[in-house]
Formats: sequence, C-alpha cells, structure tokens
Amino acid sequence: MTRHPLRRRLVWTVVALVLTVTATLALVSALVLRSSLYDQLDSRLLAAADRAKGSADPGGHGFGGPDEPHAVPGQAAGTVEVYAEDGQVGQAGYVDAAGEFQPLDDAQTAVLTALPCDGEIRVAALPGLGAFHAVCQPAGGGDSVVTAMSTADVAGTLRSYIGLEVGLAAAGVAIAAGAATVLVRRAMRPLDRVAEAARQVTELPLDRGEVDTIPRVPPALAAQRSEVGRVGAAFNRMIGHVETALSARHESEQQVRRFVADASHELRTPLASIRGYAELVRRSPDTVPPSAAHAIGRVEAEAGRMTGLVDDLLLLARLDAGRPLERAPVDLAALAVDAVADAHAAGPDHVWRLDLGPSPAPVLVCGDEGRLRQVLANLLGNARVHTPAGTTVWASCRVVGDEVVVEVRDDGPGIPADLRPRLFQRFSRADTARNRAGGSTGLGLAIAEAIVHAHGGTITVGSGGGATLTVRLPALTSDAQPAHGWRRGRPVALGS
Repeated sequence: MTRHPLRRRLVWTVVALVLTVTATLALVSALVLRSSLYDQLDSRLLAAADRAKGSADPGGHGFGGPDEPHAVPGQAAGTVEVYAEDGQVGQAGYVDAAGEFQPLDDAQTAVLTALPCDGEIRVAALPGLGAFHAVCQPAGGGDSVVTAMSTADVAGTLRSYIGLEVGLAAAGVAIAAGAATVLVRRAMRPLDRVAEAARQVTELPLDRGEVDTIPRVPPALAAQRSEVGRVGAAFNRMIGHVETALSARHESEQQVRRFVADASHELRTPLASIRGYAELVRRSPDTVPPSAAHAIGRVEAEAGRMTGLVDDLLLLARLDAGRPLERAPVDLAALAVDAVADAHAAGPDHVWRLDLGPSPAPVLVCGDEGRLRQVLANLLGNARVHTPAGTTVWASCRVVGDEVVVEVRDDGPGIPADLRPRLFQRFSRADTARNRAGGSTGLGLAIAEAIVHAHGGTITVGSGGGATLTVRLPALTSDAQPAHGWRRGRPVALGS
C-alpha cells in the first residue's frame, strides 16, 4: 500500500470499510432470515404432521375414509404423506398444485420410511423432488405416519434475498467509491499546492548565484489548523530559513569573488615587475654567478606561472560577475585546426587527430573568439597534461541539429568515477589518476565551463575508456560570415 498514492489508499480504505460493513450486515440478515423461514417451515410441518396423524385410518385405508382414501384434510399442496402399517407402506404420495394425487416411487418412499420414528424433524433428499424437511410420528400399534414439506420455497426466497443484497452492496460500494474519490480529492487539493510549491523549489538554481524569492505555500492555506495547513506552515518556515542561508552564502561568495578579483588585479603589477627585473638581471652584461643565474631563472619561471594563475582567477572573477562577452560570428572549425596545431607543438609525444567530417565547412557560433579559443586550448591542454606519452587525442567539431558539438577524446587512463561529479570545480585535481607534472592548477576545466555557460552552452564528461569531454553551443543560423578566413582541408592527423 505504501507504494500507492495517499489519495488512492484513502479511497480504497473507505471502499473496503463500506464493503466490509455491507457484507457483514448482509450475512447476518441472511442468516436471520434463513433461520426464521426454516422455523416457519418446521412449524407448518409439525401442524401438518398432527393433521396427518389424526387422519390416519387404522383399518389400513390410509388417510381419510373409504370414500376419500388419499386426501388429508387441510394439508397444503405439495405436502408428502407416507402411511405405514407394521412396516408395510399403505399409502405414499402428495397432492400437487392441480389437486391431483401423485404417488411416490419406491426410491422416494424408501428414503422417508428409513427415517427414525421419534417425532424429530430431519432433512431428507427425495430423488427427483429435491430437499425436504420430514418428521415421522407413531400412529398407534405398529403404524407410523411420515410427513414432509419441500424446502424449495425457502431456498428460492433466500436466493432472491441474497441477490438483492449483492446488488445493493455493489451499488453502495460504487456510490461510496465515487463519493470518497470526490471528497478525498477535495481534501487533498491543498496538499497538491504544497507539492507544487516544493516542485517549483526543486527547479530553482540554488547551487550558485543570487537566489530570487523562493515560492511558498499561500498564506491562507498555511494558516489553516488542519494537518495540511500545519505542513504548509512548516514548509514556509523551512523556505524562510533556506532563503536566509542562501542569501548569507551568496553574500559570502560575493565577498570572496570581489577579494579574488581585487587581489588578482593588484598582483598583476608586482608580478610584471618581478618578471621584468628578473629578465633584466638575466640579460645584464655583468657576470652573474651560475647559482644566481639559476635562481633568477627560477624566479622568472615561477613569476610567469603565478601570472598565469592570476590571469585565470581574474578571468573567473569577471565571468562570475557577468561581464559581457564579445559577440561576433566565430568559426569553431578554424579554431579547432589552430588549437590542434598548437597542441601538437606543445606535446609532440602525443598523437593528435582532428575530424571535421567528410565535407569540412564553416561551423559558426556567435561568441567571443578569444574565449572560445581558450576553451579549446584548455580541453586539449588537459588531455596533454594528464595523459602519458604516446596517448592518442581525437578532436572533432561539427553541427548536429541546431547545436555545434565539439568533442575531445583520448585513450588515456580516464577520469576516476569519484572525480567526475566535481571535475569542473575550481582547483579540482586527482593526483592518484593524473599527474601534476605539467604544473596544473585545476582551473582549466573550470574556466572552460564558465566560458561555455556564458555562451549559453553546456560541457559534459563522458564515461568509458579514456576521457571524453563534449561541448555543445548554439549554432549560428544567420548568414553572417566568420571574422577570420576559413581553412579548408581534409581531417588533420598530427603525431610524433
């Protein structure tokens, strides 16, 4: 029952209760009626038996006088009479509805004469005639009189009554089911409003960004004293706590983002100075000891790495702040060609393959060319940094329906299952499955996701062997031309 809706369970419960009560009343009334009808039948049988006993002819003429040997005065039609003298049947039969005497056959007579002659009423089944209630009484000397009355009328009355009860019970159950359905649906309607409010809450993007007003249960419903009203009031209080917590979280996130943006912006100048002075010392004509030259080189390299990290953090802060991006027609296929060529130059120990389909053509989207170029560079750089030498990396770019699908796939060790849910989180890395030899900061995929979302697209990670990252962007359907030239050619394969 717990697997079914509460509304259906309530209706079934009402129907079951009505059916149980109706069946119980019908059974009890049928038993009472049966007992009453058989009591009446037995009373008539005893009265008929007394009349038959008084009408028995001791001279062996059966019932009545010599002129009327087969009739028992006052007996109802169908009453069976058997007169036996010293064990010999003198008369056995009954008068039918037409007033004609109908004798019993030997089998029927044998059933009645086999009854104990003690005045007790017993049930006898006469072949061809049905069930009877019969009583045998001694008539003096060795004579005996057996009187029997059919139970057919009682059985017919009981059948008619039970049929009527079944019909009434069915009608009552149908009426109860319909009424219960209407009443339960009306009573559960406020609960549907609570469920609808909860459904609207589940569709809100509560995991990031500023949260607008969360839907609540109507105040009139939440003010009721019913169980549903208490649920609605509790739901509204819970939503109030959630809104307060989300507002506090958003304010904290905004403070952190402002701090990151301000710190990143302020760090760019000193880092540029550090790199400039390090390069100045390295190019100085004065003789510098080898150890100092090595130290200066390390300072310059680390300053460059820090500058890249600061630039990434500043870009994420700007994307979080919703800074508008440039909007112009961009040919992703041309960007993919450039990105694969750059990846081959940076990682010649990998095998790079580019698939633009059997008939390469411009793959246009509307967006920021520089940022989209960074997305492709980050995806290919992620494959290069986190896979061993000799790994084959496939990149494809094509139009599917009203979307542009860019896919980067490799046959490397793959992405651990526990990392996939947080793969696009900032500073997310898995040291056990992928190395950090390339100096990964864990921001590359986070930046790619932020840029793709800013363009109205999605980026997902696939399962299976190796790693598969898929970017989907809205295709440009206008006749606008890309901002740069298109490079035609067959699918590119680059390798060591």
